[in-house]
This record gives sequence, C-alpha cells and structure tokens, in this order.
Amino acid sequence: MEFSKIISVTGKPGLFQVISQSKNAIIAENLLDKKRLAINAAQNVSLLENIAIYTFEEDMPLLNVFKAMSAKTEGKEAISHKESGTKLASFFAEVLPNYDNERVYDSNIKKVIQWFNILVNAGMDFSKKEEVSSEETEK
Repeated sequence: MEFSKIISVTGKPGLFQVISQSKNAIIAENLLDKKRLAINAAQNVSLLENIAIYTFEEDMPLLNVFKAMSAKTEGKEAISHKESGTKLASFFAEVLPNYDNERVYDSNIKKVIQWFNILVNAGMDFSKKEEVSSEETEK
C-alpha cells in the first residue's frame, strides 16, 4: 500500500486507496470494507500526502505526524478517536509537541487519529515508509 495513493473523500467516511483513474472518475477502494466506488470530478478529494499540520515553526506533513504516532504507539493503534477532546489533545501534544493549538482544532486531531488507526488496521507500516523515501531520494 502506497501512502501517495491514499485519499479522503468529502462526505464519505474512512479512507480510500486509488485503484485506477479514468477521464471522468477515480476508482477507489475503501480501506475498511474493501468496497470499490467511482468518485466523480464534482466530489472533493484530498490526497493525504498533501495534508500538513500547523506547527509554530513550519507545517508538518501528515506522513511525518503518522511516523511520530507510530513510534509512540510502537506500530499499534493509537487511542480511540472517540475519546474526550482533552485526552486527544494531550496525546497529540505528546506526539507533536510544537503543534499550533490555535489553528489545529479538536476536530482536526480527532480526524488525524482516526485516519492513523484506519491505516494501521489496513496494514500500513510507517517505519518502512521512512526507509522507502530515503532510498528514493538517493536514486
């Protein structure tokens, strides 16, 4: 599973992996139930690799946040995204201590933790993602 092919679709729960692309639609597979669907151009789609979290220095790419979460949880699921906002914020502060808490809302933290848990359940190994990207840089 490639992180660069994982998308979020507005109005659809969960995350999707891009399977194929045509002129008018994207064919994607839900990571939770493996059902496929066609996403037309009218629907808003976000590539996870293009999302970043506000910090006090520079924006942190979502992949780096996921790597930090994976290191903290030792590759296992994080806390449930249904926990209280205080618990979610304290967990997120442990993972990314310099995040901008005025611009990163509780709903953003909840979504990031939910996405992380979905990706872990789908079998994504973030420790290997770091090695792959450094190998690609060397080529």
